Amino acid sequence: MIQLQNISLQFEGRPVLKEVSLNFEKGKISVILGPSGAGKSTILKAILGLVELSAGRILISGQDIYAMPENELLKVRRKIGMVFQGNALFDSLSVEDNVSYFLRYNTPLQEPEIAERVKSILSFVNLDNTQKMFPDQLSGGMKKRLAIARALAAGPDIILFDEPTTGLDPINTKAILSLIEKLKSLGTTAIIVTHILNDAIAIGDSLTVINDGIIVETGNIKKIMESGDPFIKEFFHELSNYKYLIK
Repeated sequence: MIQLQNISLQFEGRPVLKEVSLNFEKGKISVILGPSGAGKSTILKAILGLVELSAGRILISGQDIYAMPENELLKVRRKIGMVFQGNALFDSLSVEDNVSYFLRYNTPLQEPEIAERVKSILSFVNLDNTQKMFPDQLSGGMKKRLAIARALAAGPDIILFDEPTTGLDPINTKAILSLIEKLKSLGTTAIIVTHILNDAIAIGDSLTVINDGIIVETGNIKKIMESGDPFIKEFFHELSNYKYLIK
């Protein structure tokens, strides 16, 4: 489990997160929703230990990552995969080399073992027989699947997704959401940041709505839609006539 305990954070004197407390359950898909600038992506950076907290603690499997020395924090980070909004692929490397990069330089695996693992991961994300292709030969949806494959390479316990479907057409969006759902079969904990309501409802085991660095509501879609909070009502206004979405 990942626990955020009353974390606060400032950037150049401006509050970005304000006493945020959240629990992310192991093996579940948790979605963080909110408008641009609400603090969603900052939460992902905080989980990776990449920002300085002004207050609070973040516990991963009971360990306070901000109390760890750098060498111990590095071990924790190696169990966390990250899928960036822009994919952050190595354009000069083949599909195979993008996925194997971490394995080649951070594990004792030999080349035949690496090749077999890459093949297996690419099959899992439905990119069979693409090993020798390069990112610029792939469609937008294929690039996103490659980014997920690279995040899976080290066998992480946790994968963080920053706006995973932004810019994708409906068919590729559905494919990416199905792939994220498929991660449950591996026991992987997924935390997704998005502003797309339909995606959040389709994939999330739990939803957290954040605005201006403050948690507004957390729970399933039924609990959130029943909230009387004015921001919730405004943010979810487009769903107000679609009660059938609420289970």
